[in-house]
Amino acid sequence: MNEQAAVTGEAPDGKALEAAQAALAAEHAAVYGYGVVGGRIGDTRAAEASAAYAAHRARRDALARSVRELGGKPAASAAAYTLPFPVPDAAAAVRLAAELEDRVAGVYSDLVRATDGPLRREAASALREAAVRAVRWRGTGVAFPGLAERS
Repeated sequence: MNEQAAVTGEAPDGKALEAAQAALAAEHAAVYGYGVVGGRIGDTRAAEASAAYAAHRARRDALARSVRELGGKPAASAAAYTLPFPVPDAAAAVRLAAELEDRVAGVYSDLVRATDGPLRREAASALREAAVRAVRWRGTGVAFPGLAERS
């Protein structure tokens, strides 16, 4: 690994920026999705949805800094995102929250593979957090969080 790669967390294959941008885009989508979840979840799990929303906002902001440190311009959030299914009630909101966490875990898995150093540790931590939230929302876990092809 060259000296700049050690400083920035970029792996020798140069995929770190691309993976960080993908993770940032997923966090933008998760923040949007949790806005929908929060509007439908009901009082019993509102605090959980609010905490997840705040966690994704914090991760999004950290990733924007990481992208800049890697020499890129952070991808902007879209005005709206297409949801994977209609969310008319609390049960659908719970399913959406689990789906959001699964998607975020997937991109963090890619970021772990593409980086070294502090950024890799942050990505692994974010992957773990997303997997735990997915289990809480779904009630069950998966064998390999973030690795859909192995689940």
